Amino acid sequence: MKLMPMIVLAALSVGTAAFAQEPPAGGGGPSPEMQAARKAMMESCAADRKTLCDGKTGREAMMCMRDNADKVSEPCKDAMAKMMAARKPQ
Repeated sequence: MKLMPMIVLAALSVGTAAFAQEPPAGGGGPSPEMQAARKAMMESCAADRKTLCDGKTGREAMMCMRDNADKVSEPCKDAMAKMMAARKPQ
C-alpha cells in the first residue's frame, strides 16, 4: 500500500514535465514577424489611438482602430496593413 502514493507522484511528475516543454513550432504564440509588425503599429498609431479610441484597451482598442481605419494617419495605415499581412500564413 505504501507503493501506491509513490506511483501516483511519479506519474504526476512525468505528466507535468510534458507541460513545461516549449510549444511545438508553428503554434504557441505570434511569430517574430507578427511581434515586430504589432510593435511598429503600436508606435505608429499611438497618436491616432489616443485621438480616436481614448480610454479603450486591448481588443476593444484594436476594434476601434479598425473601425476608424479611414481616419488614421498614413504611417498608421501602412503599419496596420503590414500587421495584417504578417497575420496571413506564408
